[in-house]
Amino acid sequence: MQPTLLILAAGMASRYGSLKQIQQFGPSGETIIDYSIYDAIRAGFGKIVFIIRENFAEEFKEIFEPKLKGKVETAYVFQNMNAFTDGFDIPADRTKPWGTAHAVLCAKGAINEPFAVINADDFYGRDAFEKMAAFLKNECADDKYSVVGYELGKTVSDYGSVSRGVCEVSNGNLSGITERTKITVEDGKIAYEDGDVKVELGPKTPVSMNFWGFAPSVFPISEKLFSQFLEQNISNPKSEFFIPIVVDQFIAAGMGSVKVIPTSSQWFGVTYKEDAPGVQASLSALVQSGEYPDNLWK
Repeated sequence: MQPTLLILAAGMASRYGSLKQIQQFGPSGETIIDYSIYDAIRAGFGKIVFIIRENFAEEFKEIFEPKLKGKVETAYVFQNMNAFTDGFDIPADRTKPWGTAHAVLCAKGAINEPFAVINADDFYGRDAFEKMAAFLKNECADDKYSVVGYELGKTVSDYGSVSRGVCEVSNGNLSGITERTKITVEDGKIAYEDGDVKVELGPKTPVSMNFWGFAPSVFPISEKLFSQFLEQNISNPKSEFFIPIVVDQFIAAGMGSVKVIPTSSQWFGVTYKEDAPGVQASLSALVQSGEYPDNLWK
């Protein structure tokens, strides 16, 4: 059975203002999401599921359906505020989506096979997709999930601080993940702020860029944990139910293990507008080297 790729795109409208403003980086106008889908298809993923908001569904489909028709199966799932909130009254001031783990949960009815989860606006690299596809085909089980571990030095920005999920690894498996904020590079050294203290991290420190591998067993686990999350956080309009919350509980409760898949891929993303030229240049170099064609969907 071919694995599925779940792309978290429900936040794109708020992030970019309009889907038509998604920045084009490739030589034929490709966006970062195009490269992820291209890598997924050649790695052996059989279906692409997009998590989007219902209010821009038609516009979104108009962008991607012409490119993907006949190349891969596609499906669209909406991240609605009311999904999986039965029994809870949502506060009127709640406008923010419930977070990445809730977005994954919304795909429960669309996925019945091992699947990967990625962000729509991150470039992950061919190596990461090939390794994740191999894991999902050969190792993934109800008690065995995975996360791609990127080298921290290949995920930072030269133009400001970033936040990263720093992975603790034991015998090749994830033992914990800690969100570190305000990670900066100064004089070639990487460090995060802990209060008034800067703590240095090595450039090869494994970090999560939200590239996960799951079996469908994650859905009932997430549904139960989301209910508990709502009991504790529903009155907080900024609270979010993140994927690491589910993963941490999965590990802590002894439900299974999460393999850390190392990759040497260079991560690209536009955290700051100044990052954009560098992303474009990096993709241009990959095209010139033959890693990608001039036109992905020709």
